[in-house]
Amino acid sequence: MRFENKEHADPVIAILAAGRSARMRGGDKLLEPVHGAPLLRRAAERCLACALPVVVTLPAGGARWEALDDLDVTRVAVLDAAEGMAASFRAIGRVVQAGPVLCLLADMPEIDETDLRRVLAAYRSDPERVHRGATMTGAPGQPVAFPARIVAQFATLKGDCGARSLLRDEDVGLVPLAEAHAVTDLDTPEDWADWRRRTGIGS
Repeated sequence: MRFENKEHADPVIAILAAGRSARMRGGDKLLEPVHGAPLLRRAAERCLACALPVVVTLPAGGARWEALDDLDVTRVAVLDAAEGMAASFRAIGRVVQAGPVLCLLADMPEIDETDLRRVLAAYRSDPERVHRGATMTGAPGQPVAFPARIVAQFATLKGDCGARSLLRDEDVGLVPLAEAHAVTDLDTPEDWADWRRRTGIGS
C-alpha cells in the first residue's frame, strides 16, 4: 500500500519496529508484555486511537509481524534492516509519498494517546516545522512529526543514525510531554526490570 498524501494533510503515523533488539540477550523488547499485550501491539493501538493511518516497519514475518494480526495497520517488511534505522526511514519514505509523517520508536512504553495528540496538534498549528516530543525540562525525545519536505529526504539516509542528520539545520519545535514519557526507552532486561519496579506495571 502507498499513501498519496497532500503536503499539509494530517500525518501518517509510522512506528519503527525493525531493529534487532540486540541488547536484550536473546529476548525481544517489543514483545515484552505490558498490561497483557506485547509492547509493539500496545504502541500500535495507541496510534490507531488517533484516527490516522498507521504504518509499522518490521522484519519480514515472525512474532512481531504476528503481534499486529487483526489490527488495521500497514505492515512494511524492511529486508535491509540490519543496516540500521535509516533502512526503516527509507521504507517509510517509499510508502508515504508527498506527505508528512509522525514517527515513533516502538520501544517507548510511556508514550500514550495524549502525547501523540499533543505533537499532532503542534504540527497542525505549524505544518512546515519539525515538532518533537520532549521532557518538561526540554530534553528532546519522541515522537517526531516531519513535514513533507523532510520526508522527501528520507531516501537519502544511510546507517544507524535515523533522521538526525536531517534535523541539524531545522528550527525544531519541542512539545513538552508528561514526566519522562518522551525519553523512556527500554533496551535491556535491566531497563525493563527497573521500569517495572518503578511503575508497578507487570505483564
